[in-house]
Amino acid sequence: MLHRNVENFIGCDSSYRTASIVLYGAPFDSTTSYRPGARFGPAAMRHESYGLETYSPYQDKDLTDGNVFDSGDLELCFGSSESALVDIESRAAEILRDGKLPLLLGGEHLVTLGAAVRKYPDLHIVHFDAHADLRDDYLGAQLSHACVLRRCHDLVGDGRIHQFCIRSGDREEFQFAARHTDMHKFDFTGLTELTDWLCQTDVPVYLTIDLDCLDPSAFPGTGHPHRDESEHHWRGRERAGPHARPERRFHGHGLQGAAGIAAGTGKVSSHPCRGRLPRRPAQRHSRRGRRGRCS
Repeated sequence: MLHRNVENFIGCDSSYRTASIVLYGAPFDSTTSYRPGARFGPAAMRHESYGLETYSPYQDKDLTDGNVFDSGDLELCFGSSESALVDIESRAAEILRDGKLPLLLGGEHLVTLGAAVRKYPDLHIVHFDAHADLRDDYLGAQLSHACVLRRCHDLVGDGRIHQFCIRSGDREEFQFAARHTDMHKFDFTGLTELTDWLCQTDVPVYLTIDLDCLDPSAFPGTGHPHRDESEHHWRGRERAGPHARPERRFHGHGLQGAAGIAAGTGKVSSHPCRGRLPRRPAQRHSRRGRRGRCS
């Protein structure tokens, strides 16, 4: 039986027994290759959530309408990706075994690999990100935030990974995506159609959101900000896809990439559109350092 966190996310006041959704944090950023600090994301999002309202006028829904339990953050081995993923997978398995929906706060994007894949071998992954994350390895490491969707593909196979807003990666990543994933570059075109199809089937779905899918002018506090040269697509309800659909059947949900404290912004937003982060110019840089391109 999991116990309530000391400082829970606003509106997540249910007991574990009555909850249908269980929130937990994975404060891990050991493989971050540009700007560390995502490990502070879960705690910062909880703290900043009290500056928001539980009610959303966009969807006419309130967090208190559902039964959400906040189980707090995992204590992860900072120096071992393998050990951290085992602990994340163990927590997800416990939540799923009890018939509840896991909602994961990261943390770098590698934490997604430990979430829900092994429970549902026919899982479909919906992925919002600026980066493809499809490298086979990064500097020799296959367990890296730059490789997480490639490792997910190793488990779920072709046609089950649906990527949106991707605008950064090396040539091999985009070539791999053309053969093996359903990639929608630059924006959310096709998301409504995908949502309609998923809602008509019985397949389980895991939604993973890396916050750098947002333009740095809207969300600078992330580990790998990458400018969005297209329009801001989060403004319209139609673009919201699965978020605006009451009949969705997610079997897991993860939010990764918040790195506000270490990045010097001091705050991390829990809402992708309305963060209270100070605005500053987008930076041009290579996500992978000198050995990588702007990806």
